[in-house]
Amino acid sequence: MNGINVFQTTGRIIFGNGSAAHLPGELGRLNAKKLMIITDPGLLESGIIARIEKILEAQDFEVHLFTEVQPDPRYEIVEKAADQVKSVQADAIVGIGGGSPLDIAKVAAARVTNDEPVDNFFGIDLIAKPGLPTILMPTTAGTGSEVTPIAILSDEKEKLKKGIISPHLFPRSCILDPELTLGLPAQVTAATGMDALIHAVEAYTSRNANSFSDLLAEEAMCLVYDNIRKAYADGDNIEARSNMLKGSLLAGMAFANAGVTAVHAFAYPIGAEFHIPHGMANSIMLLPVMKFNLLGNMGKFAAMAEFFGENTDSLNTRQAAGKAMDALESLSLDLNIPQHLSEFGVKKEDVPALAEGVMKVTRLLANNPRKLLLQDAKNIYESVL
Repeated sequence: MNGINVFQTTGRIIFGNGSAAHLPGELGRLNAKKLMIITDPGLLESGIIARIEKILEAQDFEVHLFTEVQPDPRYEIVEKAADQVKSVQADAIVGIGGGSPLDIAKVAAARVTNDEPVDNFFGIDLIAKPGLPTILMPTTAGTGSEVTPIAILSDEKEKLKKGIISPHLFPRSCILDPELTLGLPAQVTAATGMDALIHAVEAYTSRNANSFSDLLAEEAMCLVYDNIRKAYADGDNIEARSNMLKGSLLAGMAFANAGVTAVHAFAYPIGAEFHIPHGMANSIMLLPVMKFNLLGNMGKFAAMAEFFGENTDSLNTRQAAGKAMDALESLSLDLNIPQHLSEFGVKKEDVPALAEGVMKVTRLLANNPRKLLLQDAKNIYESVL
């Protein structure tokens, strides 16, 4: 734990059932009247965007739509979105959806006010000026993007996902309405919910964890673990949906400050190369990476067992840590998460290039509680083929 801790998050957070109705008021705080909503085709078809448009147009906002965001979006999509924002002279951006639309909204807002091409933003603190004002509204309980200064985009040339980290990516406010997550398909609930849980697990075990991030990560782990099965079994369970969204929010706050670790580093290459959904990729890699990391912070891994409802009274630290892993494995099976990379077409001959991809994600490996070498990365991938 570092001697000096810095904590940052989104300045205004509106949470609760029906809170989507607060969007006009939040836009009013920004003196915005001409908006670009950035979202994806699925949300457009779901009717959610039409509901939001109706709320806005009833109060005389001019609304434009950019709906071309795909899963694991290429960074070139940012340029296209930013061009449309400029063409309509929007004075604010509203991002609605899962992590992909929210990330595109954040970076497009920055691209509008910065002349540098998007690929110059990859890295830490490389965005010079604040972007156009943004408001983010998540429709999944997963990424926590609404409270992070981070965006992850795909570089198809390098077959890798890359991160942009800048305080200029924080939105002006975010609105979390559990009603927008009702009826989310079970598989999406599982993948995004596991992503939120993994954010909390990794923030808790990160080398950069501190007392602030630990409090958030602990509560996030409890909320997500206690509610994800309920939300998966019944997509209309509003209490479970609310707790999942709150857990995702807290996990996002935790990892925005402590960082994630090697699970995400392993997920990026397989997501970019084999188009495995991000939450699914993280879920497959969670247990093998945890088992490797165990020696780096056994006490933290042992403490997690209690957050997952395990009785550890008569167990030593190593045994308690094993209980945490058992609980996560049981959860993965209950949610029908794929257990092997081969289910997505990954072969043994793919492992060396994938492992080299992991080693390029130095930003995350620096947070990992145990030093990882190239051969370790190969071994971990091979263990889940």
